[in-house]
Amino acid sequence: MATQTQTQTQTSTQSTTLTATSSPIPRGPVTATLNYFSPPADGSSPYNYVETPPPGEPQRNFSDAPTPTLITDIRGSESAYSLDTNAFAALPHVGLSAERAFTDDAAVQRNYYPEVERLLLDNLPGSPKRVLIFDHTIRRTIPNAKRGPVQRTHIDQTTASAEERVHHHLPDEADELLKGRVRLVNVWRPINGAVESSPLAFADSSTVRDEDLVGIQHRYPDRTGETAAVKANEAQKWCYWSGMGNEERLLLQCYDSEKGGRVPHTAFVDPRSGEKAKGRESIEVRALIFG
Repeated sequence: MATQTQTQTQTSTQSTTLTATSSPIPRGPVTATLNYFSPPADGSSPYNYVETPPPGEPQRNFSDAPTPTLITDIRGSESAYSLDTNAFAALPHVGLSAERAFTDDAAVQRNYYPEVERLLLDNLPGSPKRVLIFDHTIRRTIPNAKRGPVQRTHIDQTTASAEERVHHHLPDEADELLKGRVRLVNVWRPINGAVESSPLAFADSSTVRDEDLVGIQHRYPDRTGETAAVKANEAQKWCYWSGMGNEERLLLQCYDSEKGGRVPHTAFVDPRSGEKAKGRESIEVRALIFG
């Protein structure tokens, strides 16, 4: 990852597309810095508090290992990737949503969740039978935003926490459901037009070893889950989908009990983004899929 050619970097720097407002949208391969996992200095188990930590404790006890990484643009080759093989899938031309504002959680659940459920049932391989959407996160690159883009390589769930999700949301059915195929998939999209800054990078699951992943205690006020941080490894293949628009959807699989695919992802600073590039706004919806 740190050994990319100067020619690649120079070519990607010049590759941009203009929007209707003449804001540049970077296109093509780029070498950018991704923040990988660096373990706690004292050797303790890594953790992260979802909300305000207890007095005297840091938000997280591990740090970042910034590493230059080649990131490939999948624009134009979307059909070459699939959830079963790569743990991500790009869906162009999905169309616009009935939900436009994305400012009210109840409206998002009422208007957007049914669209996501239908999208997953229609597009996931293996004829899924049931979808349970359990939450969503809206991210905005604006002052005082509740959530902004996360610039740290991670996977939202581990095997243990994905299975615990089933018990948490469907306690009476969990044991039976876990006998069949269970997947946990994020549906990601921008909500303010084509992405000009802070694009999302995602790694091809087939290039990520289990040894590259580190379990992180994800501490909520009422329970502790687990996410996975990612250690740098030059064998990993990282991608992004340049200029994603409101009519496109990216499926990111965090867990698959049958095929094992799980996709690390992170926002990143594209060095080609101009000073006037608009801040990225996006929504990710998380769902359990059964069958």
